[in-house]
Amino acid sequence: MEQSKEREKVILVGCQTTEDDLPFQYSMEELASLTKTANGEVLTTLTQKRERVDKATYIGKGKVEELVALVNELEAKLVIFNDELSPSQVRNLAAQVEARIIDRTQLILDIFAQRARSKEGKLQVELAQLQYLLPRLGGQGTQLSRLGAGIGTRGPGETKLEADRRHIRNRIHDIKTQLSGIVEHRERYRERRKKNRTFQVSIAGYTNAGKSTLFNRLTEASSYEENQLFATLDPMTKKCILPNGFTILMTDTVGFIQDLPTSLIAAFRSTLEEVKEADLILHVVDSANPDYFQHEKTVNHLLSELETEQIPQLTVYNKRDAQHVDFVPSTRNEPIQISALNDEDCERLKLTIETKMIEMMTPYHVVVPSSEGKLLAQLKNETILRDLSFDEDNQKYICKGFTFVDHPIFGQVQQYQIKR
Repeated sequence: MEQSKEREKVILVGCQTTEDDLPFQYSMEELASLTKTANGEVLTTLTQKRERVDKATYIGKGKVEELVALVNELEAKLVIFNDELSPSQVRNLAAQVEARIIDRTQLILDIFAQRARSKEGKLQVELAQLQYLLPRLGGQGTQLSRLGAGIGTRGPGETKLEADRRHIRNRIHDIKTQLSGIVEHRERYRERRKKNRTFQVSIAGYTNAGKSTLFNRLTEASSYEENQLFATLDPMTKKCILPNGFTILMTDTVGFIQDLPTSLIAAFRSTLEEVKEADLILHVVDSANPDYFQHEKTVNHLLSELETEQIPQLTVYNKRDAQHVDFVPSTRNEPIQISALNDEDCERLKLTIETKMIEMMTPYHVVVPSSEGKLLAQLKNETILRDLSFDEDNQKYICKGFTFVDHPIFGQVQQYQIKR
């Protein structure tokens, strides 16, 4: 990961428009965490409480003067605002403040630019950045020419952004063309998985909830895990073997966040489709975070936007060993409380996934001739086989278990089904 050794000096600015102080406080703390993740050093935070944000400068005239004085006094190089700024707000602020102005959206885009590893991930981030920058090009010539390799400027920020809008539109078109090819490949891969009727579990949740840690423990994979926001950007799919021997596919996905930029949701649509294609969604919630309830609500809202209401969901409250004092689990989606670092908890979660699967399956009770070795092997690997006994007199196996109605094996099972 390329990071400048020297951390960029940053002032954070937020405007509270609600009466409730706590959500705003958590939001500002999250902005500080995002800044740290992007290799910034927060010097101070400037906040204002008002009915609505100022259309011209986001914060009031007096606060802008206060910000100008702070920038000069602390020699800050960057000011990050806690909301998405309009092009005119950026222009008006840049005219008065002797530091680069970026907003929450640009900061998130920058972190995504750091995290992208695959070709698809890099293209998706660049597309989101260009779509965000396009309406903001006018009147920003001097500011854009100062763009370097710092916060909010990675990826296309390092290319010649003074280029005209036509050049950027052409690049957007080019990226979309490349992405459509990747999306087609991903869809073909999904169709193949569907044809084989592999049970798919998607791990979703707020950023830094412990999804990758859990994914690694359940699949023995090596997904990047770190105590930082957006540690995972590119989805990874691996096999997971349940206690009964049944193999499922598990996907680790990008973390959600409050006010996730719409351009990012659009750009990452194909990646987020992995969640839509799941048979079961594991919604991982960090129970140690004081704002866990809002995080859970945010993810449920985004999952609903992705139209996943029909997919069974299991809420997994992670980090039970460090739960917040005010934590109260929701009763929604039959939650389970675990620590991803505890082996027994991970086994318990696998058993819970197994139980969820059985609820979606059909029971079978079959008598299979001993000559049908291939079918017996399939019953062990492709169904949940609960009981297997051998009838010596008739040289037949008696099998009980559960299978999916739309699995290719279902037809064969029906041939040997014991008539009641």
